[in-house]
Amino acid sequence: MAETQARLEIEDLQRNLREVQELLLRQKLVEDLVHRQEMPKHGLVEQLVHKQHLTELRAKLEGLHPADVAFILDALPLDERLAVWELVKADRDGEILLEVSDAVRESLIASMDSRELVAATETLEADEIADIAPDLPEGVIEEVVQSLPAEERERLRAALSYPEGSVGALMDFDHVSVREDVMLEAATRYLRRLDELPGHTDQLFVIGRDQELKGTLPLARLIVTDLHLEVSSVVIPESVRFSPEDRAEDAANAFERYDLVSAPVVDERGRLIGRLTVDAVVDYIRQKSAESQLAEAGLAHEEDIFAPVLNSFKNRWSWLAINLVTAFIASRVIGAFEDSIARLVALAALMPIVAGIGGNSGNQTTTMIVRALALGQIQGSYWTKLLGKEIGVALLNGAVWGTLLGGMAYAFYGNVALGGVMALAMILNLVLAAIMGVAIPWLRARFGKDPAAGSSVLITACTDSGGFFIFLGLATLFLM
Repeated sequence: MAETQARLEIEDLQRNLREVQELLLRQKLVEDLVHRQEMPKHGLVEQLVHKQHLTELRAKLEGLHPADVAFILDALPLDERLAVWELVKADRDGEILLEVSDAVRESLIASMDSRELVAATETLEADEIADIAPDLPEGVIEEVVQSLPAEERERLRAALSYPEGSVGALMDFDHVSVREDVMLEAATRYLRRLDELPGHTDQLFVIGRDQELKGTLPLARLIVTDLHLEVSSVVIPESVRFSPEDRAEDAANAFERYDLVSAPVVDERGRLIGRLTVDAVVDYIRQKSAESQLAEAGLAHEEDIFAPVLNSFKNRWSWLAINLVTAFIASRVIGAFEDSIARLVALAALMPIVAGIGGNSGNQTTTMIVRALALGQIQGSYWTKLLGKEIGVALLNGAVWGTLLGGMAYAFYGNVALGGVMALAMILNLVLAAIMGVAIPWLRARFGKDPAAGSSVLITACTDSGGFFIFLGLATLFLM
């Protein structure tokens, strides 16, 4: 059921994107046609046609959720993106800026003047302003801070003070709390006086006289409990609570482990200052997953798919330069065995197989290690056990696939020794891949670097150069 719903949502997004693209294309074609025609009051006709298409496109955009508009903006080239952005109602600019990717947000902000940016930002809550603050000019942030009410101003300053990747940076200040010494009937009346509950409110936070957190009161329990009881008699002592300085990764793991919808955030004195909600955690997990995928491919950060050529070049060149160096090293390894390859041409055909399978095996190991690091599953001495386990897997895989490839080499070239070299080289290169697959993320984590960054590039470099050296070295030793 969930898969069907997700598929339908994707189809709706793609249909909306196609409709917007068709409207933009139709507008361009008709305007070009009108522009080429010679007729009385040509300028007025052209203006009316332009206005008609803009009205139709604006009506389409107004019926979409901000997240759907953001999806469309992410998928459009820069000129069409800015044309659509101009049609979005000013009171929705802030919501849409929150939803678009970081790279696209930069292009939208660059097209807006200070007045527009201030107006868009003022429609957001303090924690939402903090999310887009890094992309805003300093002058805009200062003006927004001055325009906020005193309470919101303090919240914004607090949110901006927490480092990226902390619970404080994801925290929502809006929450519903009740005193422990009131009756459930009074708590219910209080809820009814609210215009609406903050999103993802599944529980009330129970506090003492000094705002210290005493526990929680799930709404489900409030509904079925006798209203003449005191809140303190039905409160659940909260076992999962966070500090704003806690790592967001740890909080995300806790939300997944305990199936949380919301959780309280307290200061060093145990006083309630906000809450963490599942939507913020899901957004964080999705962002970290995307960053990890980009880092594995050697991309410095998320890239606008329609970014200028120079911007994309700056994002990609560094790891390509490293790849060039490692490729040159691999070529020199091959060059060192030119005589062996010239005497037995079959080596040239077989050596990419050893290197390629080693690279795939190493990437499998690295992917598993990086995921385990993200979940906090690897500690201290476990690295040694993990390395031993991966070497064992490599030996087993090497024995199976090495034997198979050795048999194939014998079948193709009728050389028993060549088959044996092929089998042994496969085993040794898979062991090398296992060692490097554990060592690379371990070393990067040890020195405070992202374990995923460029891991596929480094693993491929090691297994290529190592695989060529092992295979050609063994061939030279036993076949020449």
